[in-house]
Amino acid sequence: MLLKNGSQGEDVKQLQIKLGVDPIGKFGPKTEAAVKAWQSEHGLTADGIVGPKTWDVIMGINDQVTEQVSAPVSAPIVITEPAPIKSIGGLKLENLKGHIPDTVIAQIPDTASKFELNTPLRLAHFLAQCGHESGGFKLVQENLNYGAKGLLGLFGKYFKDAGKAALYERKPEKIANLIYGGRMGNGPEPTGEGWKYHGRGFIQLTGKDNYSAFSKSIGEDCVGNPDLVATKYPLASAAWFFNKNGLHKLADGGATDAVVTSITKRVNGGVIGLPDRIKHFKEFYSLLS
Repeated sequence: MLLKNGSQGEDVKQLQIKLGVDPIGKFGPKTEAAVKAWQSEHGLTADGIVGPKTWDVIMGINDQVTEQVSAPVSAPIVITEPAPIKSIGGLKLENLKGHIPDTVIAQIPDTASKFELNTPLRLAHFLAQCGHESGGFKLVQENLNYGAKGLLGLFGKYFKDAGKAALYERKPEKIANLIYGGRMGNGPEPTGEGWKYHGRGFIQLTGKDNYSAFSKSIGEDCVGNPDLVATKYPLASAAWFFNKNGLHKLADGGATDAVVTSITKRVNGGVIGLPDRIKHFKEFYSLLS
């Protein structure tokens, strides 16, 4: 991972969204200036180049690096020794080794059985969406560390002017309490429930109502301890979402780009990252079939 002036592509677009720069997918002077400003703010060498460590912190993949960051944006996945791969319905899970982290593969049998992701087609569609949404099964918590421009561009409903956006920029907890407060079962902004139940898991589970419904499905209290979704149930919470919204059955439609597109629209609300999702689906389907 090395992004600098002149770089292009989906990674650049994701970087620009996080920095509050117009997401055009081309790394130019404005993006370079935004990177330098972010690096200076977080005690890094302000060279305008995004290497692996800078990328991980900006994207919320790792909040424990040598540089100081103002607010953690991700929760660590609990790492355990990989267990032998259990089989389920003839799925060739062993073929996923090297393509998906072992800790994730170990969760697949129970999760797939419980949430009906029990065919190569269904599981490949599911894993493709999870892989993209989580940056390769690394992100387990929503990154809301937006600058003022990003807030105006992405959340114009809540930020009508630059003045208000400036009051909230780079304050993830404050942002979540505003944009998620008073909906999805959350109390209004002052209750802090927007942040308490912000997005966690490989397909970000969001809102108190969803946390409550997911808790009932697994028999563990994720309302009282919402960080469990990020640390213990990142895959299961995503599978619950997939099942709840009928995406496992939509996946039965086939191995076409059109089916991936339909599922992507349900997961993402649009088609952001569609080529990457299609690429991963084809990879996983080939391995599982």
